[in-house]
Amino acid sequence: METNHHSDEDAGVLASMGYAQELSRSMKGFSNFAISFSIICILAGGITSFQLGFSSLGGFGVAVGWIVGTLFATIVACSMGQIASAYPTAGGLYHWSSILGGRGWGWATAWVNLLGLLFVLASVNVGAYTLFVQLILGKIFDVDISGWGYGHQIVGVALIASSQALFNHVGIRITKVLTDFSGYLILFAAILLTVMMLYCAPGFHWERLVSIVNNTGAPGGGVFPHSDSLLYAFCLSLILPAYTITGFDASAHVAEETIDARNVVPRGMINAVMISGLFGFVMVCSFILAMPDPTASASQGGDVFFNLLAQLPVPGWLRSLMYVMIVVANYLCALAGMTSTSRMVFAFGRDGGLPGSRLWRYVSPTYRTPVPAIWLVAFLSCAVTLYSSAFAALAAGCAIFLYVSYAMPIGAGVLAQRKRDVMTGPFRLGALSTPFAVITVLGSLMLVWIGIQPPNDILISYVVGIVVVLLAGWFLVEKKRFKGPPLGGLAPIATESMLEEEIAQELSAKS
Repeated sequence: METNHHSDEDAGVLASMGYAQELSRSMKGFSNFAISFSIICILAGGITSFQLGFSSLGGFGVAVGWIVGTLFATIVACSMGQIASAYPTAGGLYHWSSILGGRGWGWATAWVNLLGLLFVLASVNVGAYTLFVQLILGKIFDVDISGWGYGHQIVGVALIASSQALFNHVGIRITKVLTDFSGYLILFAAILLTVMMLYCAPGFHWERLVSIVNNTGAPGGGVFPHSDSLLYAFCLSLILPAYTITGFDASAHVAEETIDARNVVPRGMINAVMISGLFGFVMVCSFILAMPDPTASASQGGDVFFNLLAQLPVPGWLRSLMYVMIVVANYLCALAGMTSTSRMVFAFGRDGGLPGSRLWRYVSPTYRTPVPAIWLVAFLSCAVTLYSSAFAALAAGCAIFLYVSYAMPIGAGVLAQRKRDVMTGPFRLGALSTPFAVITVLGSLMLVWIGIQPPNDILISYVVGIVVVLLAGWFLVEKKRFKGPPLGGLAPIATESMLEEEIAQELSAKS
């Protein structure tokens, strides 16, 4: 029986927080790292958002902006790792906020995190579809896609999301194999792409990486409106690393499926951020060095990377191989995102935070996965793409939602430490805990400001609307209804129920 393979210590920690070991605990250190590394996926954000850095301050915006963004993400990951080490649950951020900041704060954190995760997942799946159509069908197989429209995208995204849900449905082991493969694929493809760029570079003009060129307005292809403020333009460049290096809370969301979670989860998040930051930095810098003419490239706006790759003097088969690896990496990025998001839905539903919570907390005794939560996430990730104008704005701002949801439990933790003793785990920041938390909160607020600048200023109305809905939902309904996470004592009952289901299924199978 699979329950026999669970770590007694992990199950004991989970039981002390009032939860049963329902999910299959089989992920080891690399797998926990790989799921966050796959969601970060420098072959996704680092490529599709490259123009956001380059259209701000050119090479300086890309190189220096990436360094600043990586340092910030590392600080956030360390702060999250300290809390995850103390509370290794599938709910992750939501559960931490509830314990450290109260039911209402935890409920709000759950919705903010869930919105961020859904729009990241949906945007990557739309990107995977678009890249597949343009790079694989259009460039490799010469399919005429000129007549393809929004209807094709809806069908394509639905097929992609359904396949990812199916992989998640049939067990964490298959998902683990695919995300492990994704980790190796991202590293290999990023290294190969970097080598291709540097080999074809017209010379190593290192000064491009520190030269400040104001590409806002027409010089940058109109990605951003023109501004004479270099500081403002540099702030805009931070969208590139912020959009790319996010989603690393996935390591925490699969904590209940990770062996030795209190030690492994913090390492998984931090290593995913640092390795992505390092390899991503070298990769995006190689794009700058490979440009025949940075001024001409800047004017191409959102097409700058793909035009550069298409013009590299390399064998056709090598370019086609790179196209395939980019598409596969984006697909697996979203696959990992679905794993993370479904665990968030499962955890929130387990505590009664979602309508129909009894369904969303159900775990299949056959596959030991939260099957209804998985398919709900697949459906929602497709549904949010249907209203194209709202989806485009919210997808652009998904990093904002995620970083705000990261800051909420971290900020609550700092305040809680001043009032009472707070549980700690093996991973501790010590004297760095408070300054890191302050940087996280202030940096996240700054990202909100950056994220709502033109052309994404339409986000202001959506953000205000979401805040109003959350406040109304809490004070009118959920404050009385929502009980929050358990304080302990429920795990033995839940565990017994789970064992009874498994035994009944085994007897049924034998008969």
